[in-house]
Amino acid sequence: MKKLSMLVVHICLLSMVGFSGQVGAYDEVSLKKIKALGNCPSCDLSEVNLEGANLTGANLEGANLYKANLTGANLYWANLTGANLNWASLYWANLYKANLYKANLKEADLLLADLTGANLEGANLYKANLTGANLYWANLKEAIMYMAILEGADLKEAIMYRAILEGADLEGADLMWAKLENAEMKGAILCNTTMPDGTIDNSGC
Repeated sequence: MKKLSMLVVHICLLSMVGFSGQVGAYDEVSLKKIKALGNCPSCDLSEVNLEGANLTGANLEGANLYKANLTGANLYWANLTGANLNWASLYWANLYKANLYKANLKEADLLLADLTGANLEGANLYKANLTGANLYWANLKEAIMYMAILEGADLKEAIMYRAILEGADLEGADLMWAKLENAEMKGAILCNTTMPDGTIDNSGC
């Protein structure tokens, strides 16, 4: 469990470094709007620091959240349709039932994030870190997860029709009852991976 063993190091680094004093490229008006109204569709919030923010039900459709710090943020039922979350930090974020339809999550940090029932249909999760993430019953239909890290992720009952999982790390992941019809899994790492039928696949160990 080489990557999972790095989890403690990752957490320690986050606690030591912190996010205070961050210089962002976001629009100040957009920041005031999201803080006051909780909604800011199509806003420029790139590199914004919203660590631990309560954004329950927020409308951030089409928003630019490139490199945004959303560590531990509450995005329960939030609308992030088409949002740009490239390189964003969503470590330990609550994205329960969030709508991330066709969102750009390339290389985003979703370590330990709660994505239970989230809509990630068509989302781009290229090289995203989803180690230990909860994706139970999530909609990942046609999602791009090429080379994504899904080590120890909970993917039980996830809908993954035609998802691209080529080169993805699924070591220790739980895919029990997941819908994997026509998913592309060439080169995916399967080690101690629970497959949809309950069997354990160790072919990639």
